[in-house]
Amino acid sequence: MQDVHADAPFRIPLIDFSAFRTASSQSEKRQVADDIVDGFKEVGFIYLTGHGIQPDVIESVYKKSAEFFKLPQHIKDQVAWDDPRANRGYVKVGRERVTQSSDAEEIAALRKKSPDMKETMEIGRDWDPVWKNKWPKEIDVPGFKDTMLQFFRTCHELHTVVMRSVALGLDLPEDFFEDKINQQSHNLRLLSYPPMPARLLTREGQARAGAHSDYGTLTLLFQDSVGGLEVQNPRTQDFQPAPPIPGTVVVNAGDLLARWSNNTLRSTLHRVVAPFTSKMSNTGAAGGMTPARQSIAFFCNPNFDAIIESLPACVSTSNPSKYPPVTTEQYIVRRLAETYD
Repeated sequence: MQDVHADAPFRIPLIDFSAFRTASSQSEKRQVADDIVDGFKEVGFIYLTGHGIQPDVIESVYKKSAEFFKLPQHIKDQVAWDDPRANRGYVKVGRERVTQSSDAEEIAALRKKSPDMKETMEIGRDWDPVWKNKWPKEIDVPGFKDTMLQFFRTCHELHTVVMRSVALGLDLPEDFFEDKINQQSHNLRLLSYPPMPARLLTREGQARAGAHSDYGTLTLLFQDSVGGLEVQNPRTQDFQPAPPIPGTVVVNAGDLLARWSNNTLRSTLHRVVAPFTSKMSNTGAAGGMTPARQSIAFFCNPNFDAIIESLPACVSTSNPSKYPPVTTEQYIVRRLAETYD
C-alpha cells in the first residue's frame, strides 16, 4: 500500500485485494484489512487491484450502457426516474444536483444555476416486492437487462468481501456485517457525461457532478480512460485528481459507513469536472470540447431496515457517538428526495 500518513503527499492508496481473497491465513487477511481501513481513515478512497471482476465483464456493461444512452430521448424518457423511494429509472441531464446541502431552496437554486451535466440510469435489486426496475424494451437494447442483473450480483459479491475486510480492520468478527448487507438493497448507476464546451464547466459552481459524499457503505466506481474525478484532500480541503488506473476499481466509504464507525472512516467529498486539457478537443466553442465520459457506480447499501448507529468499538468517553440511530431507508430516501427535481 502507498503511504497515506499525515506528513506524506496526498495519495489514494493502491491495494492488491487478491491477497485478501486468496489468503491462506487470518494474519494475511488482517494485513490487507488494515491497509484498507487505514486508507478509509486517512483519505476515504482506495484503488483496488486483484478485485476479481474480469475486464470483459466490465467492457460488456460499458457497451450496453452506451447503447442505452444513444437511444432517442423519447425512448429513454419512457423509463424516467419518478420516486426517491424506488430510485430506479432514467435521469436526464440537469435533473439531479448532488450537493451536501439539505436546504430545498438552496438546492433548487443550484440546480437552476449549475445543474449536474450528466445523465444516468438507476437499477436496483430486481426482485424487490414493492419497487420495480424500469427496463428498456429488449428490442431497443438487446441483452441490457441480463447484462446489468449479472453485474449487479457480481458487484454485490465484491462488496460483501470488502466489507469482511472492513470488519477485520475495525477489530470486529469478519462476518459482522453479513446479516446487515445481505438483502442487496444497492443501486447500480450507469453514467453518461455528454461532450460539452469546456467553458461551461468553468462557470462558478458548475461541474459534471457537483461536490458530494455518497450515501451508503461503499461505492465501487469503474472509470473509463477520460478522467475527471476529483477527491477532496481531507487535510487541505483542495480537490485533487483521482485519475483512472487500468484494471482497478475505485472504492470509497459512504455516509452510513462513516456513521457506523463514528467517523473513524471518512466519507470524503468528491466531484467530476472537466478532464485534463490534453484530452480536450480544439473544435467547437472557445476553450474546446470535453470528451464524452462513461462511468459505472455501484452504490452499496446496508439492508433498508438496518439500524445504523455507532459501533461500540468506535465510541469511548472521550469520543462519544456523533450521530443518532437511523435506518438505511430513512437516510437514503431523504438524501435522494433533496437532490432530485
